[in-house]
Amino acid sequence: MTAQTPTPFPQPGPPETVAFDRHELGTILGLYGRMVAAGEWRDYGLSFLREVAVFAVFRRTAETPVYRIEKRPALRNRQGMYAVIGMDGHILKRGHDLSQVLRVLERKLIRPVD
Repeated sequence: MTAQTPTPFPQPGPPETVAFDRHELGTILGLYGRMVAAGEWRDYGLSFLREVAVFAVFRRTAETPVYRIEKRPALRNRQGMYAVIGMDGHILKRGHDLSQVLRVLERKLIRPVD
């Protein structure tokens, strides 16, 4: 008679979350610092969820975000995993390269000199 070892049930692990890596956060915070110095932005918030990581930018602390910078790895092979979304929910720019996507916000820094 042979004894069979019991099959282990799969243990549910902690739910995986999507996050920005160090290089991505450096790029985003570099833009954030320039916009704060220009007086455009004042606060930010970070959210790391199961499907998306969000960097939200606020003009004042107690408002809805002016812009959201999102990372969705599920869209990596289709439209690009980075997106900049405006206050009204419209996607301003989407792509595969974060610095290219953030250029839509850098145009706000360019002002004519009187």
